[in-house]
Amino acid sequence: MARLPALVGAGLPLRPPSLKALKWFWVAVLLGFAGSGAILAVLGPPVKLAPGTGPRVERALETMPNAAPEAAAPTPAGQAAAGSARSTTAGTATTPGETARPAGAAAPIAAPPGLAPAAPPVVAAVPVPEPPASPPPAANAERAIPRAEPAMLEVGAYGPLPKIGADGRTPMRVYARPFDRNDLRPRVALVLGGLGMNAALTDEAIRRLPPTVTLAFSPYATQVALLLDRARGRGMEALVALPLEPTGYPLNSPGDRALLTGLSSAENSERLDWALSRFTGFVGAIGALGPMRGERYAAMGDRLGSLQETLQRRGLMYVDPRPGATTPARAWGVAADVVVDDPPGRLSIDRKLGVLEGIARERGTALGYAGEATPVLLDRLAAWAGSLESRGSVLVPVSVLMRRPDATADRR
Repeated sequence: MARLPALVGAGLPLRPPSLKALKWFWVAVLLGFAGSGAILAVLGPPVKLAPGTGPRVERALETMPNAAPEAAAPTPAGQAAAGSARSTTAGTATTPGETARPAGAAAPIAAPPGLAPAAPPVVAAVPVPEPPASPPPAANAERAIPRAEPAMLEVGAYGPLPKIGADGRTPMRVYARPFDRNDLRPRVALVLGGLGMNAALTDEAIRRLPPTVTLAFSPYATQVALLLDRARGRGMEALVALPLEPTGYPLNSPGDRALLTGLSSAENSERLDWALSRFTGFVGAIGALGPMRGERYAAMGDRLGSLQETLQRRGLMYVDPRPGATTPARAWGVAADVVVDDPPGRLSIDRKLGVLEGIARERGTALGYAGEATPVLLDRLAAWAGSLESRGSVLVPVSVLMRRPDATADRR
């Protein structure tokens, strides 16, 4: 206080505080310390949370709505209380003062003594969708076809030949793809030829096309075992492509093992046995080798009839690739209605596929033949087949369309 006059004389605008003001200042300071101590005493030591709780859990919940944070580690006092009061029932675990919850659920964090427990956070319920109903079996579902059974093979001059089993089972039934005969939608079948010689294109056809497409393999293909296994694994029926003398022969040549009009019946029979022994596990044969459809050979009714009789004795069906031909007269089989890749352009293929659908809607069934597998053809067939059912028709294997032989039918 003695220095105040000197400070005032120095020009500082200070006024000496009164004793009353200093008294109230120290009273406020002491009350502040006392209040802080009381609050800390009430709160007690801080609760230590288990790793993984806190803001990180809240952020995880935002990205994983069905996840629940781990329970906070209880304090020793809380463990003792829980150990003395917890009871377990079937599927639930409870403690005094808490509602029943499923066993294994996270326990709530206990509130410090003296404080009311905080209300649980409100979490919006995440709707759990109902499991989808099991769809009915689809016609395009993959159902493996069995490999050739030894009981349905016989030794031939060039390899194993198919035959009717001793129990009456036939290859055209055993190696056929199952189909629901109660499906009354218009039925469209498609045979894709020209397979086996180009392994890459054949593999692409097997992978991309629906398993209800029937595949015709060339007898000149030397290594088709793996391709046939893949096709059977997807449930795709197989046919042997027969090299019959076509229009324009010899410029259009079906190979050195072709069945020709200028050969004897014995020679043609031997060549037929050769073609049928190239591989096993097929439902029948088609009288076409790629785009060559054997018109000149088929025009000779007696030779075509003899070929069909051989197939019939072996339990095989015959597919006539010539549009307009009648149903095979001496074997179970069917004739094609449309050649979808003649000519092979994109627009022409799309137009022919539309014609094929129209025939099926009008008559109930229709068979299309595609003679040469190409990338453009596979693209168009895959796109068409993928939307066929949306237009009210169903794609079926060729065996579904085969009919009983009619010996009185005209042969062309």
